[in-house]
Amino acid sequence: MDTASSGIRIGIDIGGTKTEAIALDHLGRELARRRVATERGSYDGTIRTVTALVATLESELAVRGSVGIGIPGTISPASGLVKNANSTWLIGRPLDRDLEAALDRPVRLANDADCFALSEASDGAGAGFATVFGVILGTGVGGGIVVHGRLLAGPNAIAGEWGHNPLPWPADDERPGPLCYCGRRGCVETFLSGPALARDHGGGLDAEEICASDRAEAVAAMGRYEDRLARALASVINVIDPHVIVLGGGLSKVGRLYQAIPALWGRWVFSDRVETVLRPPRHGDSSGVRGAAWLWPVETPA
Repeated sequence: MDTASSGIRIGIDIGGTKTEAIALDHLGRELARRRVATERGSYDGTIRTVTALVATLESELAVRGSVGIGIPGTISPASGLVKNANSTWLIGRPLDRDLEAALDRPVRLANDADCFALSEASDGAGAGFATVFGVILGTGVGGGIVVHGRLLAGPNAIAGEWGHNPLPWPADDERPGPLCYCGRRGCVETFLSGPALARDHGGGLDAEEICASDRAEAVAAMGRYEDRLARALASVINVIDPHVIVLGGGLSKVGRLYQAIPALWGRWVFSDRVETVLRPPRHGDSSGVRGAAWLWPVETPA
């Protein structure tokens, strides 16, 4: 069946530990979903995983769909190859072209944080706001910007990449900062990702366990994390002045952040008052994969 006439949108979210697929109808209603482990370190494994997920959903629904894919990086406008991916086995590869060949149809790729932001701005926690900054706080740290319902895209395909700016207003013991996979030190990602929180705690707990613990070491680590997140988001507010910031990724589930961060960020925002709202995602872990599906809008034929 023709993908345009079917109205089925398939979204794929290639994450550092899992790869998820979803099928939506033209109203955004979920029809099917699958999640499998990511074959870390294997480019060919990534192609196989995506192809198998699409085949599974189409077999279950007996219909051929359009395919949008969120990746932990982006396609360079200059080279046509993946860049800036913390799933480093994708870097330097023509992922969109290889997937088009494997799936025998056009595909659309976007950064996973862009997909998250698009989903939440469309019918999630950012719906109704003119400017939305969507944040990923997970294995990596990323962001996407949606203005009046449209993803902000620039000539370098890096809009919203706040995770690879330096942590702002660093304390002496935060300089030069941890080494980042990008080759620099002190990136926001090296302080605010889940693995960064675990490393800062230094006690053998993962981020989820640290957030749940009332032990002194965990409480201190969370205090440092909140202070750093407030500074990092304040610098974003100073640049794009979003109406709402929506948190995503594993750390978005930490309820205390939504009170603690707005109470802290005012000291760094260049304004007498901060009207920006901080919200958890409406679609939770599903937002990235939903946004990938909607990279093909209803009116666009596949």
